[in-house]
Amino acid sequence: MYNLLKGKKGIIFGALNSKSIAWKVAEKAFEEGATFTLSNTPVAMRFGEINELAERCNAEIIPADATNLNDLENLFTKSMDILGGKIDFVLHSIGMSLNVRKGRLYDNLDYNYFLKTIDISALSFHKVLQTARKLDAINEWGSVLALSYVAAQRTLYGYNDMADAKAILESIARSFGYIYGRDKKVRVNTISQSPTRTTAGSGVKGIDGLIDFTDRMSPLGNADAEDCANFCITMFSDLTKKITMQNIFHDGGFSSMGMSLRAMTQYNKSFGEDEVMNLE
Repeated sequence: MYNLLKGKKGIIFGALNSKSIAWKVAEKAFEEGATFTLSNTPVAMRFGEINELAERCNAEIIPADATNLNDLENLFTKSMDILGGKIDFVLHSIGMSLNVRKGRLYDNLDYNYFLKTIDISALSFHKVLQTARKLDAINEWGSVLALSYVAAQRTLYGYNDMADAKAILESIARSFGYIYGRDKKVRVNTISQSPTRTTAGSGVKGIDGLIDFTDRMSPLGNADAEDCANFCITMFSDLTKKITMQNIFHDGGFSSMGMSLRAMTQYNKSFGEDEVMNLE
C-alpha cells in the first residue's frame, strides 16, 4: 500500500455487502491508513453485512437516512466525536428507483416513486453537502465524491428515472463544488463508473447484456468495483487537490467510443453472410 490516506478521516455511505463499491472503497481506505465511520439506512443494514465490514476496518456504524437532515446532522456530529475532529473525505454511494424495481417504463412512471428516486439518489447528495458545510465538518482540501453513470448524458434503455437523478447529481457537484471550493477549499466531484454488478446494479433489466456490450466497446474493458475503489482513494488523497466540480468517466474509455471492432464483430454475428457483406 502507499499510505495515501494516512491520518485522514472520513464517512462512507452505502456499503451493503461485498458487492458494493462502497464496501470496496472502505477496504481500500482502511488499507491506505484512513479511519472512518460507515453509514446506511437502518433497513439496508438489516439486509446487508455491514457489521462484518465494520469489524474488519475498525469502523463504527452510524445509521442514517441520507434524505433526513436530522439524521445527517447526527451522523456528522457523531463522526467528528468518534474520529477526533473534522473529516477529510466523504463517499456518497446511494441510489434507488422504485420505478426500476417495479418495472415501470419511462413513459409510464409513478410520480411519487419518481420523487423518491430524485430525493434518494440526488437530493441526498445536496443534503450531505449542505449539512457538512453548515457544521463546518470537512477540513480544507477535503474531498467529497458521489457515484454517477453515463446515463446522465446518454439514453440507456432500462435505466429509467435514475438517469434524471444522475444528471441532477452531477449538477449538484458542480454548483456546490464552486461554493465549497471558494469558501472552504473542499473539492466535490462525481465518478461516472462502468456498469457494475453490485446488488443495486443487478436489479437493472438486461444488466448482463449491458455489461458485455460496454466491455466490448471499451478499449480497456469495464472498470470493476475494485478499480473504482482504487480511483476513489486517489480522489480522496492529496494527489488530486486541484480537481473539483468534475464528472470523471471511469469506464475503460466507453464514454468516448462510437463503435469498437469487438462490438461490431459481435453485432455482425446476428446477420447472415450476405447481409454482413451488404453492411460492409
